[in-house]
Amino acid sequence: MTDTSLALVVLAAGIGSRYGGLKQMDPVGPSGEIIIDYSVYDALAAGFDKVVFVISAAIQEAFRERIGRTIERQVETAYVIQRPDDLPAGWAAPAERKKPWGTGHATLAARGAVDSPFCVINADDFYGRTAYTAIADYLKRPPAGQPNDYCMVGYRLGNTLTEHGHVARGICEVDATGHLIGVRERTHIERYGAAARNVNDDGTALDLPLDAIVSMNIWGFRPGVLDALWTRFAHFLERNRADLSKVEFYLSNAVGDMVTDGEASVCVLPTDEVWHGVTYAQDKPRVHAAVRDLVHQGLYPENLWGPA
Repeated sequence: MTDTSLALVVLAAGIGSRYGGLKQMDPVGPSGEIIIDYSVYDALAAGFDKVVFVISAAIQEAFRERIGRTIERQVETAYVIQRPDDLPAGWAAPAERKKPWGTGHATLAARGAVDSPFCVINADDFYGRTAYTAIADYLKRPPAGQPNDYCMVGYRLGNTLTEHGHVARGICEVDATGHLIGVRERTHIERYGAAARNVNDDGTALDLPLDAIVSMNIWGFRPGVLDALWTRFAHFLERNRADLSKVEFYLSNAVGDMVTDGEASVCVLPTDEVWHGVTYAQDKPRVHAAVRDLVHQGLYPENLWGPA
């Protein structure tokens, strides 16, 4: 293993429409910690040495005030804004466009702040410590045969569902060597008896086993992925030229297409970690209880960052 600088890119631009507020800043820990605090704590323990927050202009002041009291004192920290007008030359956001361009575009917002291998995560997902260790260990190795050698942590679908509604997950196909064959974002997955199902846009349903491997948007990349994503984003805009008001450029779909086209190799790092996240307001008591249980087990201190 080589000494390598590692960055953590935290996608925090979303307002959380289903939840009804800035869920990224809601406390879940015994001393007022938020999910981001635990994500950064685990990442630092795994060897990451820089954090880049991708935020929206609308929450910039509140977010920086909250994070500035804690994380900036722990690690090199940068902030970048996901701007709707950050588009390839010749493109402009339609006037009716009200939402961000998606997780792929959010990752691209960090391209001026990242020049080393990096991990991408969602701000409102509690991934578990071993997920960061697995990503860090992989990224510190020399690329396996090509510079476009990436990784992702693969969760079991049943460990990532909420009891309070539907969720979006990247459903993965993995080969016998543990490498990604393909991934497709499914945006309306819910429990259904002893399994799960995705309700498609046309109202039909796709049954999914609970042991299906899913992407929770925790990826390990080399810096070159950003140029590849920018090219893919331009192609995405062209394909959707007829209606750019609502479509989203999903990171999982873009990486899956790179794999299909032979432009990237992605090693799937399996985990039995249980995802904790606040997709809906009703999820919050469960996440509170889960975090406090981890504290009681001694995995985290009562006061994560010590005295203010």
